[in-house]
Amino acid sequence: MKEIIIDGNNLIGKNKALSIIQKKDKAAAREKLAFLLDRYYSNKALKAYLHFDGYKSISIAIENIRIIYSNEKTADEKIKTQIEQAKNRKSITVLTSDRNLQQFAKACSCGIISSENFWKIVQSINQQDDEQSRIDEINNIEEFKKIFNAK
Repeated sequence: MKEIIIDGNNLIGKNKALSIIQKKDKAAAREKLAFLLDRYYSNKALKAYLHFDGYKSISIAIENIRIIYSNEKTADEKIKTQIEQAKNRKSITVLTSDRNLQQFAKACSCGIISSENFWKIVQSINQQDDEQSRIDEINNIEEFKKIFNAK
């Protein structure tokens, strides 16, 4: 089974809205990211692991992702350990823009997705969802009649 290992703090840092939230409330930014990722990975056949630096401060109830806190280590160290202990490293994709972590993952035959590219993918999917809902509204005859005051 494919696995994705996510460098949570790096991903937050590459998203303007989450970065702003993180400056005010780190736990809220982590929770928002976790919910977003949980929704994104809900229909995908893979195991997802979300790594954060530090200790667990709040409980985040999500179903599709396992959250791992680094405690006294760094998230990067925990991610590297997870990769080293994996039975099939080629089935792992690491989501980060951290160069050191990317180089390590590449040396271990893992796939890599940069945080910036991930956010572009998410944005593209959100735009497609918005377009589809507009199309659905137009295809709804009653909605179409309301828009154009038709009978």
